[in-house]
Amino acid sequence: MNVVVCVKQIPDPAAPGSLDPSTKTLVREGKLILDDSDAYGVEMALQLAERAGGGEVTLVSMAPNGETSGLRTALAMGAAKAILVSDDALKGSDALSTAKVLAAAIKRAEPDLVVAATESTDGYTGTTPVQVAELLGLPSVTFAKSVDVADGKVKVNRQTEAGYDEVECALPVVITVTAGVVEPRYPSFKGIMAAKSKPVETLTVSDLGLSADEVGLKGARQEMIEVAQAEERKAGEIVVDEGDAHERVVAFLDELKLL
Repeated sequence: MNVVVCVKQIPDPAAPGSLDPSTKTLVREGKLILDDSDAYGVEMALQLAERAGGGEVTLVSMAPNGETSGLRTALAMGAAKAILVSDDALKGSDALSTAKVLAAAIKRAEPDLVVAATESTDGYTGTTPVQVAELLGLPSVTFAKSVDVADGKVKVNRQTEAGYDEVECALPVVITVTAGVVEPRYPSFKGIMAAKSKPVETLTVSDLGLSADEVGLKGARQEMIEVAQAEERKAGEIVVDEGDAHERVVAFLDELKLL
């Protein structure tokens, strides 16, 4: 079984981030790391390929400056190869433009299953995977807390607020996995060394048959108008019980329309 995992490479969250003053978008320069949320997708894909008794895991990513540091981490975990789309024209791409690029790259791999995280930790739109599914003409099953594949079908326990739904769908399909669906493995020294020689195919927008007008700031359907500092948290009110504390608490909750 051949599985594609959408992998995002992001600036290290431990380092102070910065915004491009002209576009007010996140600056993505220097070394990028594997998004923690995507490690779950990579591990899930590896386990499914192992259970199937064959096949391979291919990574698909979009990043500037030919950056592969995050991809190498996922390759060290056990993925076989990667497709990287890197092009200056992609700067400022919104979720839909990103989905178009990923979908075009995924088509080249001809997967039986596409796996992604529910959302990236530097964007939190949560829309890209289902947009990819729509562009590929595939069904999507989101928020998977467990995944099994057998007899050409995928069976998913889909996490909900009330528990989970049992969903069955014929392959190929796009699924998104939640944190905790599996425990990601740590890359071994052998895996890290092997990752250095694993193939990473680097493509441009034109290689995918897309126009530069469809992606980047030109193709974006949203614009960042303003960025402001979050309002500082104000000190709360201290209620000293003088026999009427319960009444004051009830009044406070009523004011917030919580009663």
